[in-house]
Amino acid sequence: MTRKLFYDDAYQTSFNSEVVKKGIDDNGRNYIVLKETAFYPTGGGQPHDTGTINGKSVIDVEEVEGEVRHYLEGPSIEMEAIVGHIDWNRRFDHMQQHAGQHLLTAVFEDQLGYKTKSFHLGKELSTIDLDTKTLTTEEIQKAEEFTNQFILVNRPIHTKWIKDPEELLTFTLRKDLAVSENIRIVVIPEIDYNGCGGTHPKSTGEISALKILHIEKQKKLVRVHFVCGNRVLKQLNKKHEIIQKLSSQLSTPQEQLNVAVDRFLQTTKHLEDKVDELTTKAIQFEAKELFLKAEPLSEQFLVKAVFQDRPIHDLQNLAKELVTTRSNLIVTLVCKQQDKILIVCARTDDVDINLNIVLKAVLPLIHGKGGGRPSFVQGGGENVLPSEELMKLLIETIKSTGS
Repeated sequence: MTRKLFYDDAYQTSFNSEVVKKGIDDNGRNYIVLKETAFYPTGGGQPHDTGTINGKSVIDVEEVEGEVRHYLEGPSIEMEAIVGHIDWNRRFDHMQQHAGQHLLTAVFEDQLGYKTKSFHLGKELSTIDLDTKTLTTEEIQKAEEFTNQFILVNRPIHTKWIKDPEELLTFTLRKDLAVSENIRIVVIPEIDYNGCGGTHPKSTGEISALKILHIEKQKKLVRVHFVCGNRVLKQLNKKHEIIQKLSSQLSTPQEQLNVAVDRFLQTTKHLEDKVDELTTKAIQFEAKELFLKAEPLSEQFLVKAVFQDRPIHDLQNLAKELVTTRSNLIVTLVCKQQDKILIVCARTDDVDINLNIVLKAVLPLIHGKGGGRPSFVQGGGENVLPSEELMKLLIETIKSTGS
């Protein structure tokens, strides 16, 4: 089994080693196994390191069947001796997030009584899942405040290998160990004692800061999204840019943005209501115009219309307006759009025709789908027939269905 140097010194980012195995995994990816490595493989909620080996990019690192596989970009390395370099920025970022999680987990459990069930270190945000159904704003603020206090006191972070199982009895571990040998624990004196194989800084002060961004419910758990260290500054810069832009667009100082946004939303709601009112009136007027062009069809009247690039809800509202204000009426509307064609058909209750049968008869001709009630149907398909031809087929089907 490869000896993992990252366990011994998270700050070791350059190393020499030897290739002991080369291979190709089931997905066709080239990998090598080294006698010793400083690359951290994905595990324990923490992503893998990246970097280079003899100048080739390391794009993934996994522990498979007891060996640490380094997946390389391009062909595997021919030389036996290698020089490895870890991407320090990525490594230190992961160290900050992982150590921050230890503190946050300790605070939630010791101060609030909520145990952490899982941890995930993401590309931009990290999360822990707490064993609780609810979490109040006051509890979030308390957890964040206590965690940052622990960061400021700059406690040392130690790692220790346990050879004698009885030695574990001297530590109050936060959770049960996942292994029974090669046990490594992370110690933050008087704060956290935990079995962990991840990378961490030398002290809590190097975490710099922690910010809880938001929470979300996950079945019987609460998921807490947070960032540490340099990610806090990135989040601050991102949000500051957004606030500055909004402040400029609304011609409002930052302190008054919430008032300006509320006023903007109220104005928008008023305008939307006005648009809806005017649209309804326009639909009513259009329905009257179409009814004047109604054609006799057996014992009923038929309103037909072909449109270009009208939204489906316009067709629906138009058909509903026609059949709710008239009697003995059938409505067929067809609308051609860029890559599809729409159909809406409706009838008044005094007309004995099942429009579902009509629609199902023509849909195969346009490779379409649709359905509805016997008195109101809608559907759509590929734009493979001219609108006028599709309308003609609809009317012929209505005639044959009603006869």
